[in-house]
Amino acid sequence: MASTVSRDDVLRARTVVEPHLLRTPLLSSRTLGARLKCELFQRTGSFKSRGAPVKLASLDDEERANGVLTMSAGNHAQAVAYAAGVYGVDALIVMWQGASEQKIEATRTYGATIDLQATSPTEAFERVAELREQTGRTFIHPHEDPFVLAGAGTIGLEVEEDAPDADALVVPVGGGGLIAGIASALRDRPLRVIAVEAEASPALAAAIEAGGQTSVNPTSIADGLNVPIIGTPALELCHDLQRIVVDEEQIKEAFRFLYERAKLACEPAGAVATAAILSGEVDARSPVAVVSGGNVSAQTASDILGSR
Repeated sequence: MASTVSRDDVLRARTVVEPHLLRTPLLSSRTLGARLKCELFQRTGSFKSRGAPVKLASLDDEERANGVLTMSAGNHAQAVAYAAGVYGVDALIVMWQGASEQKIEATRTYGATIDLQATSPTEAFERVAELREQTGRTFIHPHEDPFVLAGAGTIGLEVEEDAPDADALVVPVGGGGLIAGIASALRDRPLRVIAVEAEASPALAAAIEAGGQTSVNPTSIADGLNVPIIGTPALELCHDLQRIVVDEEQIKEAFRFLYERAKLACEPAGAVATAAILSGEVDARSPVAVVSGGNVSAQTASDILGSR
């Protein structure tokens, strides 16, 4: 499936994305020695809002009438709910018990119906299969749908244009939709893409070690990256990329850095790329780190900021 997303697909996706969403800023951090692509400022608070409208725009009249279905810990859920509202399509979102209450409530606010029968991400995939059979809705895969990936890839186009001197784009990896889109947009381009994974959410590392997709039990504080299985496009595209793993303490340190030094109220998943730069493992003269997203509860933020 990775081969189905080209740079031309990403360029076409931009024509759908631009009327609805922000061109997020690049902020410079002298202390970090990097620039920050601030996707936490995006509508719904994360890059996920780039892919969902592209998928909704691709649906025919019958598919729109039947509605859409997806599953998510929260950021993709909000993005699909938002895009469904824009296009007048009914959305059913499978989340799971224990997911962020803030993200669940925000998704409801955008007008979607929430299904909370699943008790884990793995069960959520099983629940989606049941509901697809029962409802006939179009499933919007958060990590493998080519329209979603093309939308995510528009970040790569913006960084390439706004930071022509950048030599590395550091990207967090959960299910892999973001890095698959960006890597597709920048394939055969001089801007190098670096993948960063949370040690406690190792879907990519486990799949590469196993030689194919394999299920993990993700437990990272970066809940936006807690996905049990890496997407096929990301697995194919990440084999040749530099991969960095950061632990929970490094993520918290980066979270505090972004709050205190960059004044960015991100969520833990949004701090993962910055954690890689702070670790010293990013060998680049002028790196850019993606900061996505910004949907963090006050309790989580205060717990991290208060723990040293």
